[in-house]
Amino acid sequence: MRARPSRSRCLVAVLVLSVVGLGALAAGCGGRETNGGSTREADDESRQVRAHRARQVAAAWDGSSAAVAWRAGYHPTDEITQPPREGLHTKDDRQAYRDRSFALRGKLPPTGAKEGQVAFAEGRALTRPLEAAKESYGALVRSGAKPRLTVTGAKLGEMTVVTSRGPATVPAWLFSLRGYDTPLKQAAVTASGLPRSPVEPVAGPSTRLGGLVRSAVDARAVTVIASHGACDDGAVVDVTETSGSVVLSASVRGRRAGLCTKQAVLQQVTVQLGRPVGDRVLLDAHTGRPVPYRPWVARLQVGEEAAS
Repeated sequence: MRARPSRSRCLVAVLVLSVVGLGALAAGCGGRETNGGSTREADDESRQVRAHRARQVAAAWDGSSAAVAWRAGYHPTDEITQPPREGLHTKDDRQAYRDRSFALRGKLPPTGAKEGQVAFAEGRALTRPLEAAKESYGALVRSGAKPRLTVTGAKLGEMTVVTSRGPATVPAWLFSLRGYDTPLKQAAVTASGLPRSPVEPVAGPSTRLGGLVRSAVDARAVTVIASHGACDDGAVVDVTETSGSVVLSASVRGRRAGLCTKQAVLQQVTVQLGRPVGDRVLLDAHTGRPVPYRPWVARLQVGEEAAS
């Protein structure tokens, strides 16, 4: 196994949240007082510890039954919701789509089939449970606040989704929207469960990743959510690549002096890779588990700026 650690370059999207809502990320609220050389020594030691942990996680996963199970499953790595092909007409409609604010003004059809087929570009297929239109609509909606998009009906169709095994054609509910000629699409099959990790999580507080929010078209970059505190200098994510895995290690930069409120600040970090992800499993060094796909976290962003 050959591991290649590197430093990330990142895009930052900051949101101050109550730690009650994202308790798993609250560990990112810690930090250190900056104190010249002693801080640099502590940083070097922490970096070595993180690199060692990343190599442990990679060694445990590479060639494991968990990795085999991961590669055999259906794991989306980008949006499973697609807006109308014609685009969204107005500023209010774009806001409603970002907020996932909808109003149902029609009947949703019952589901006849209980299962649907995921057809991968590699030529293989996988059978997965099929969501009813009502369940799929419920997963789509996150707000009822105005402005809203009005759903007038739905029919079963298909869409293309980016997955850990490349592009796949999956069953989808095609929701018709008032004022639009083409439907909004929502994948109708459930993702495979994450396999049990062959390595235990880090004991005690740690900076965990909040989830995967997107993968670049060429899969040479992935964007994840990391957290940090209100009084440190932000989150950073290191990457260790092997032939079978990509291990991401989140940490925070040094803490600034002064009073600090207990808040978790979410930050989008885009990690550049040495080569496309391919069928390698994307892992969180702290949990030892695959990084879950959570696009809803990215929709909470309030702005972006470049950072190194």
